[in-house]
Amino acid sequence: MKTDLTDTTASQINKALVKARRAIGTPAVGMVLTLVIVTDEENAYDALKAAGDASREHPSRTLVVVKRVSRSPRDRTQSRLDAEVRVGADAGTGETVVLRLHGEVVDHAQSVVLPLLLPDAPVVVWWPVNAPLDPASDPLGALAQRRVTDTYACEQPVKELAARADAYTPGDTDLSWTRITPWRSMLAAALDQVACQVQGVEVEGEEFNPSCELLAMWLADRLDVPVRRTRSAGPGLTAVRMDTDCGPIVLDRADGSLATLAIQGQPKRAVALKRRDTAELIAEELRRLDPDDTYASALRFGVERLKQDGGDAPAKGERGAGEGEAVPAPVESAAKGPAAEATEEAPVTRAAAK
Repeated sequence: MKTDLTDTTASQINKALVKARRAIGTPAVGMVLTLVIVTDEENAYDALKAAGDASREHPSRTLVVVKRVSRSPRDRTQSRLDAEVRVGADAGTGETVVLRLHGEVVDHAQSVVLPLLLPDAPVVVWWPVNAPLDPASDPLGALAQRRVTDTYACEQPVKELAARADAYTPGDTDLSWTRITPWRSMLAAALDQVACQVQGVEVEGEEFNPSCELLAMWLADRLDVPVRRTRSAGPGLTAVRMDTDCGPIVLDRADGSLATLAIQGQPKRAVALKRRDTAELIAEELRRLDPDDTYASALRFGVERLKQDGGDAPAKGERGAGEGEAVPAPVESAAKGPAAEATEEAPVTRAAAK
């Protein structure tokens, strides 16, 4: 069921939601959280589709905030809020409200969103594109317990990672980090099968893929060994090679779907390691709403190494520190704050899975 509201208010939107629930015979609110998506018209459809698919696992009230660009000075001085309310089959297993902001109200989106949040339920804000440099200080980000960005959609991914580290606040996360969860789990499981000392690691992947950088940072941070970042044609991450005193451990995925795990002295094994779509990534992030200390530690370590090796973080098209050269073992000041305490006692021969 869809209801279109033109030049409306938050109060009228709430009334429309109640009326729509009663019309389809579900007067009770069965959502577990509020998901706020901040995007533009170009990316709104894909983001909304991903959120709808994720709602099958996490029934939620989805608020899509679309900030419309006013074309004339007169339009920019006038405020208007248009809304589209969806419940039932049109909204997955939750409720969806598409908010289109015009004029001055664009700068006060939090005042529109706040009355529509579910009471006593967690709030997650997701920026599919054009995320603020400091999500926690953003007016909408300040409403949330969890803030999700995606450096893969940025023009300068490596530089964006540096900005994320500088502005990190507990509760921040990134879909580029979520994409490497299966890789981290598989590598940790591989190391658990052997009693060997890891001496060095090579991470191979696309040149401008921030997930490759994050995986290299994580391995260097957790294993306390040099990590070499090399480039490939992709897709995405293609291989991780760990040199140990018992022989090499190689996880190779050339086609973006099926990987081969090779451990010295054991037969090769085929493992499913497909590239996941956005709906799966968002669903994973909604499973946990507590701060991700492992992500914070890896992010801060990587940024420190980028700054020490190459000054400022490189822009897209430039060679980034850690790409094609060894990343030295972490020094005592490589990670600061609580994240450093989390890694001081990390074992050398085990990689911690998320």
